[in-house]
Amino acid sequence: MNFKELVKGNRSYRRYDEEYDLKREDLEYLIDLARMTASAANRQPLKYFLSNEKETNNKIFETLSWAGYIKDWDEPKKGERPSGYIVILGDKTISKNYFCDPGIAAQTILLGSREKGLGGCIFAAINKEKLRENLNLPNKYEILYVISLGKPVKKVVLEEMDDNDNIKYWRDEDKVHHVPKRNLNKIIIN
Repeated sequence: MNFKELVKGNRSYRRYDEEYDLKREDLEYLIDLARMTASAANRQPLKYFLSNEKETNNKIFETLSWAGYIKDWDEPKKGERPSGYIVILGDKTISKNYFCDPGIAAQTILLGSREKGLGGCIFAAINKEKLRENLNLPNKYEILYVISLGKPVKKVVLEEMDDNDNIKYWRDEDKVHHVPKRNLNKIIIN
């Protein structure tokens, strides 16, 4: 797969084959990729909480908000939930400002997951207090993002955005997820 295809296949997947056996080694491989990326001032303040166990996955799942634009969808049903999660944390004892590090790490993790035939979704809509309590995370860690991971079961199609600049994604009757993207000519300003 060339890099452009890898990027195009890196969508926000929200439905998975929950029975897929996501290995701890796969999660560690993704973190190994993330740790090799650039870091502001090379501080490397990010830490990670990994989960591929059902009980812990459920504790993480209940703290996330899923697909806000799709009003007639409650969340992934049992059987369609992720096989694992990575919680990206900022270690406040190292730095109080993480700059672009979490974004670089999250994108690298998702591209690495696509390389393995997996998919994921980055969450910033998190009940952080509940997640901290559920995972017993020390206060020295700031919860930055949660990434869900697994074997995707949904099809995602990129669409050219219409002239009214409607950014809302949608699902059709066949459960195909459509994602509008701005035209290249409209985002380059010179």
